[in-house]
Amino acid sequence: MKTHPITDKFAAGLSIACALHCLLVPSFLIVTSGALALSIDNELIHWAILFLAIPISVYALITGVSNHNDYGVFLVGLAGLGVLTATALSESFLTETSVIIFTLMGSALVVYAHTKNFQLCKELDCDCHDVV
Repeated sequence: MKTHPITDKFAAGLSIACALHCLLVPSFLIVTSGALALSIDNELIHWAILFLAIPISVYALITGVSNHNDYGVFLVGLAGLGVLTATALSESFLTETSVIIFTLMGSALVVYAHTKNFQLCKELDCDCHDVV
């Protein structure tokens, strides 16, 4: 089974999950009056998503660039992962608003790269998306 379409979709999904988590958890905590604030470790969730996203995204981006030779998409994806990683590493030094902005920017870059990677494959009609 070819893994390229699965990794592109899964990596994009993780980035979307990261963005949704970043946007919705503060609202959820406000709505629940912070009752669950002690049981939710926001930073741990960021690291867990990033821990999954980095290897899957890098694999999908490398596979894409080897099949399609579009280094621009590869670099955009790496830039997005870099923004997400830098944000996670400096989260304690940033304001909550800047963490949200940087996380959304990084996630958007990663989602764009994986979406473009998938579209390039479909345009080129290559066999990396065929399931055997």
